[in-house]
Amino acid sequence: MSNGSGSPRGIKRSVQDQFDQAAANYRTSAVHARGEDLVKMVELARPAGHESVLDAGCGAGHTAIAFAPHVEHVVAVDFSEAMLAQVRELAAERGVSNLKTRLADVEHLPFAPATFDLVVSRYSAHHWPHPQQAIGEFARVLKPGAGLIISDTVGLEQPAQDTFLNAVELLRDVSHVRDHTPTQWLAMLDRAGFQGEIAFRWDVWLEFEPWVRRIGAPPPAVEALRWLFDHAPAESRQALKIQEDHRFALPGAIIRGTKR
Repeated sequence: MSNGSGSPRGIKRSVQDQFDQAAANYRTSAVHARGEDLVKMVELARPAGHESVLDAGCGAGHTAIAFAPHVEHVVAVDFSEAMLAQVRELAAERGVSNLKTRLADVEHLPFAPATFDLVVSRYSAHHWPHPQQAIGEFARVLKPGAGLIISDTVGLEQPAQDTFLNAVELLRDVSHVRDHTPTQWLAMLDRAGFQGEIAFRWDVWLEFEPWVRRIGAPPPAVEALRWLFDHAPAESRQALKIQEDHRFALPGAIIRGTKR
Protein backbone atom coordinates (compact mmCIF):
# COMPACT_ATOMS: atom_id res chain seq x y z
CA MET A 1 0.00 0.00 0.00
CA SER A 2 1.47 3.34 -1.04
CA ASN A 3 2.32 6.20 1.31
CA GLY A 4 1.17 8.81 -1.21
CA SER A 5 -0.95 11.62 0.16
CA GLY A 6 -3.93 10.50 -1.93
CA SER A 7 -3.55 6.80 -1.09
CA PRO A 8 -5.63 4.89 1.45
CA ARG A 9 -2.72 4.89 3.87
CA GLY A 10 -2.30 8.63 3.41
CA ILE A 11 -5.96 9.28 4.21
CA LYS A 12 -5.90 7.01 7.25
CA ARG A 13 -2.71 8.56 8.55
CA SER A 14 -4.39 11.95 8.20
CA VAL A 15 -7.32 10.68 10.28
CA GLN A 16 -4.96 9.47 12.99
CA ASP A 17 -3.00 12.71 13.05
CA GLN A 18 -6.10 14.89 13.20
CA PHE A 19 -7.89 12.97 15.92
CA ASP A 20 -4.88 12.11 18.05
CA GLN A 21 -4.45 15.87 18.46
CA ALA A 22 -8.14 16.69 18.96
CA ALA A 23 -9.31 13.64 20.94
CA ALA A 24 -10.07 15.43 24.21
CA ASN A 25 -12.16 18.04 22.39
CA TYR A 26 -14.49 15.31 21.13
CA ARG A 27 -15.09 13.90 24.62
CA THR A 28 -16.47 17.28 25.72
CA SER A 29 -18.13 18.29 22.43
CA ALA A 30 -21.85 18.92 22.91
CA VAL A 31 -22.54 17.83 19.31
CA HIS A 32 -20.99 14.43 19.98
CA ALA A 33 -21.98 13.95 23.62
CA ARG A 34 -25.63 14.76 23.01
CA GLY A 35 -28.03 14.95 20.10
CA GLU A 36 -31.44 13.60 19.22
CA ASP A 37 -29.85 11.00 16.95
CA LEU A 38 -27.98 9.38 19.85
CA VAL A 39 -31.21 8.65 21.71
CA LYS A 40 -32.89 7.60 18.46
CA MET A 41 -30.15 5.08 17.67
CA VAL A 42 -30.85 3.19 20.91
CA GLU A 43 -34.61 3.39 20.30
CA LEU A 44 -34.23 1.99 16.78
CA ALA A 45 -32.02 -0.87 17.98
CA ARG A 46 -34.59 -2.00 20.56
CA PRO A 47 -31.96 -3.90 22.59
CA ALA A 48 -33.22 -6.79 24.74
CA GLY A 49 -30.19 -6.87 27.04
CA HIS A 50 -28.29 -9.90 25.72
CA GLU A 51 -26.64 -8.25 22.70
CA SER A 52 -22.96 -8.08 21.81
CA VAL A 53 -22.44 -4.68 20.17
CA LEU A 54 -19.61 -3.29 18.05
CA ASP A 55 -19.18 0.50 17.94
CA ALA A 56 -17.20 1.01 14.73
CA GLY A 57 -15.17 4.22 14.61
CA CYS A 58 -16.18 4.97 18.19
CA GLY A 59 -14.44 8.32 18.56
CA ALA A 60 -14.57 9.46 22.18
CA GLY A 61 -17.10 6.75 23.04
CA HIS A 62 -20.42 8.54 23.41
CA THR A 63 -22.32 5.98 21.32
CA ALA A 64 -20.74 3.00 23.09
CA ILE A 65 -21.58 4.57 26.45
CA ALA A 66 -25.19 5.17 25.35
CA PHE A 67 -25.66 1.51 24.39
CA ALA A 68 -23.77 -0.08 27.28
CA PRO A 69 -26.59 0.03 29.88
CA HIS A 70 -28.97 -1.73 27.49
CA VAL A 71 -26.82 -4.64 26.22
CA GLU A 72 -24.54 -7.39 27.50
CA HIS A 73 -21.30 -5.80 26.32
CA VAL A 74 -19.86 -3.31 23.83
CA VAL A 75 -16.57 -3.39 21.93
CA ALA A 76 -15.48 0.12 20.93
CA VAL A 77 -13.13 0.19 17.93
CA ASP A 78 -11.21 3.18 16.61
CA PHE A 79 -8.16 3.93 14.48
CA SER A 80 -6.83 6.48 17.02
CA GLU A 81 -5.32 5.29 20.30
CA ALA A 82 -5.82 8.79 21.71
CA MET A 83 -9.56 8.47 21.07
CA LEU A 84 -9.66 5.06 22.76
CA ALA A 85 -8.01 6.61 25.81
CA GLN A 86 -10.90 9.09 25.91
CA VAL A 87 -13.38 6.19 25.72
CA ARG A 88 -11.78 4.48 28.71
CA GLU A 89 -11.73 7.72 30.69
CA LEU A 90 -15.38 8.45 29.87
CA ALA A 91 -16.42 4.88 30.78
CA ALA A 92 -14.66 5.19 34.13
CA GLU A 93 -16.38 8.52 34.82
CA ARG A 94 -19.79 7.00 34.03
CA GLY A 95 -19.18 3.74 35.90
CA VAL A 96 -19.53 1.63 32.73
CA SER A 97 -17.91 -1.79 33.18
CA ASN A 98 -19.20 -3.80 30.20
CA LEU A 99 -17.19 -1.91 27.56
CA LYS A 100 -13.85 -2.84 26.01
CA THR A 101 -11.73 -0.88 23.51
CA ARG A 102 -9.81 -2.21 20.53
CA LEU A 103 -7.42 -0.39 18.22
CA ALA A 104 -8.51 -1.42 14.72
CA ASP A 105 -9.45 -0.29 11.23
CA VAL A 106 -13.16 -0.60 10.38
CA GLU A 107 -12.16 -1.73 6.89
CA HIS A 108 -10.19 -4.69 8.34
CA LEU A 109 -11.92 -5.79 11.53
CA PRO A 110 -10.04 -8.29 13.74
CA PHE A 111 -13.12 -10.34 14.62
CA ALA A 112 -14.43 -13.74 13.55
CA PRO A 113 -17.53 -14.00 11.33
CA ALA A 114 -20.94 -13.80 13.05
CA THR A 115 -19.51 -12.34 16.29
CA PHE A 116 -21.92 -9.45 16.92
CA ASP A 117 -25.67 -8.93 17.29
CA LEU A 118 -25.45 -5.25 16.35
CA VAL A 119 -22.97 -2.87 14.73
CA VAL A 120 -23.36 0.86 15.35
CA SER A 121 -21.38 3.83 14.10
CA ARG A 122 -21.83 7.57 14.62
CA TYR A 123 -20.06 10.53 13.01
CA SER A 124 -17.30 8.29 11.67
CA ALA A 125 -18.32 7.08 8.21
CA HIS A 126 -17.37 10.31 6.40
CA HIS A 127 -13.72 9.49 7.24
CA TRP A 128 -13.68 5.99 5.67
CA PRO A 129 -11.65 5.78 2.43
CA HIS A 130 -13.54 2.65 1.33
CA PRO A 131 -17.00 2.68 2.92
CA GLN A 132 -18.19 -0.26 0.85
CA GLN A 133 -15.37 -2.35 2.27
CA ALA A 134 -16.27 -1.28 5.81
CA ILE A 135 -19.92 -2.23 5.30
CA GLY A 136 -18.79 -5.57 3.92
CA GLU A 137 -16.80 -6.11 7.11
CA PHE A 138 -19.87 -5.25 9.19
CA ALA A 139 -21.86 -7.85 7.26
CA ARG A 140 -19.12 -10.41 7.89
CA VAL A 141 -18.92 -9.92 11.67
CA LEU A 142 -22.71 -9.70 12.17
CA LYS A 143 -24.87 -12.72 12.87
CA PRO A 144 -27.57 -13.60 10.31
CA GLY A 145 -30.56 -11.29 10.66
CA ALA A 146 -28.58 -8.87 12.85
CA GLY A 147 -28.69 -5.10 12.53
CA LEU A 148 -26.51 -2.18 11.49
CA ILE A 149 -27.19 1.43 12.54
CA ILE A 150 -25.09 4.27 11.09
CA SER A 151 -25.68 7.88 12.10
CA ASP A 152 -23.77 10.52 10.18
CA THR A 153 -23.93 13.76 8.31
CA VAL A 154 -24.98 13.04 4.74
CA GLY A 155 -24.51 14.59 1.33
CA LEU A 156 -27.10 16.43 -0.71
CA GLU A 157 -28.75 14.83 -3.72
CA GLN A 158 -28.30 17.99 -5.85
CA PRO A 159 -24.72 17.90 -7.27
CA ALA A 160 -23.89 21.62 -6.93
CA GLN A 161 -25.04 21.79 -3.32
CA ASP A 162 -23.31 18.49 -2.54
CA THR A 163 -20.04 19.81 -3.95
CA PHE A 164 -20.30 22.92 -1.78
CA LEU A 165 -21.04 20.86 1.35
CA ASN A 166 -18.12 18.47 0.87
CA ALA A 167 -15.75 21.31 -0.04
CA VAL A 168 -16.61 23.02 3.24
CA GLU A 169 -16.11 19.79 5.18
CA LEU A 170 -12.72 19.08 3.57
CA LEU A 171 -11.45 22.63 4.02
CA ARG A 172 -12.22 22.44 7.74
CA ASP A 173 -10.85 18.89 8.19
CA VAL A 174 -8.27 17.34 5.85
CA SER A 175 -9.21 13.85 7.09
CA HIS A 176 -12.73 14.23 5.68
CA VAL A 177 -13.42 11.85 2.79
CA ARG A 178 -17.07 12.35 1.87
CA ASP A 179 -20.58 12.86 3.20
CA HIS A 180 -22.41 10.25 1.15
CA THR A 181 -25.98 10.91 0.05
CA PRO A 182 -28.84 8.79 1.46
CA THR A 183 -29.25 7.23 -2.00
CA GLN A 184 -25.59 6.24 -2.04
CA TRP A 185 -25.83 4.75 1.46
CA LEU A 186 -28.80 2.58 0.55
CA ALA A 187 -27.02 1.32 -2.57
CA MET A 188 -23.91 0.41 -0.53
CA LEU A 189 -25.99 -1.46 2.04
CA ASP A 190 -27.80 -3.37 -0.67
CA ARG A 191 -24.54 -4.45 -2.32
CA ALA A 192 -23.27 -5.76 1.05
CA GLY A 193 -26.38 -7.85 1.67
CA PHE A 194 -28.41 -5.55 3.91
CA GLN A 195 -32.02 -4.52 3.65
CA GLY A 196 -31.59 -0.79 4.25
CA GLU A 197 -33.72 2.21 5.11
CA ILE A 198 -33.31 5.84 6.11
CA ALA A 199 -34.78 5.57 9.59
CA PHE A 200 -34.40 9.16 10.82
CA ARG A 201 -33.38 12.61 9.56
CA TRP A 202 -32.47 15.76 11.43
CA ASP A 203 -30.43 18.95 11.15
CA VAL A 204 -27.00 18.96 12.83
CA TRP A 205 -26.74 22.60 13.90
CA LEU A 206 -23.15 23.83 14.29
CA GLU A 207 -21.79 27.00 15.84
CA PHE A 208 -18.95 28.16 13.60
CA GLU A 209 -16.24 28.90 16.19
CA PRO A 210 -16.53 25.64 18.19
CA TRP A 211 -16.80 23.71 14.92
CA VAL A 212 -13.45 24.95 13.54
CA ARG A 213 -11.75 25.01 16.96
CA ARG A 214 -12.69 21.42 17.83
CA ILE A 215 -10.61 19.96 14.97
CA GLY A 216 -7.90 22.61 15.19
CA ALA A 217 -8.51 24.09 11.74
CA PRO A 218 -5.61 26.44 10.81
CA PRO A 219 -6.33 30.19 10.51
CA PRO A 220 -6.09 30.31 6.68
CA ALA A 221 -8.70 27.55 6.43
CA VAL A 222 -10.96 29.34 8.90
CA GLU A 223 -10.77 32.54 6.87
CA ALA A 224 -11.46 30.64 3.67
CA LEU A 225 -14.51 29.04 5.25
CA ARG A 226 -15.84 32.44 6.31
CA TRP A 227 -15.36 33.66 2.73
CA LEU A 228 -17.16 30.61 1.31
CA PHE A 229 -20.08 31.09 3.68
CA ASP A 230 -20.31 34.79 2.86
CA HIS A 231 -20.23 34.12 -0.90
CA ALA A 232 -22.24 30.90 -1.02
CA PRO A 233 -24.76 30.56 -3.85
CA ALA A 234 -28.32 31.06 -2.69
CA GLU A 235 -29.15 27.38 -3.15
CA SER A 236 -26.21 26.25 -0.99
CA ARG A 237 -26.92 28.91 1.62
CA GLN A 238 -30.49 27.67 1.84
CA ALA A 239 -29.53 24.00 1.88
CA LEU A 240 -27.10 24.46 4.80
CA LYS A 241 -29.24 27.12 6.50
CA ILE A 242 -26.23 29.46 6.73
CA GLN A 243 -26.84 32.36 9.14
CA GLU A 244 -25.22 35.82 9.24
CA ASP A 245 -22.97 34.72 12.13
CA HIS A 246 -21.97 31.62 10.09
CA ARG A 247 -24.01 29.25 12.21
CA PHE A 248 -25.29 26.52 9.91
CA ALA A 249 -26.78 23.02 9.73
CA LEU A 250 -25.52 19.87 8.07
CA PRO A 251 -28.12 17.27 7.06
CA GLY A 252 -27.99 14.19 9.26
CA ALA A 253 -29.46 10.74 8.76
CA ILE A 254 -29.64 7.42 10.55
CA ILE A 255 -29.21 4.58 8.09
CA ARG A 256 -30.48 1.24 9.37
CA GLY A 257 -29.77 -2.12 7.79
CA THR A 258 -30.77 -5.71 8.50
CA LYS A 259 -28.43 -8.46 7.33
CA ARG A 260 -30.26 -10.61 4.82
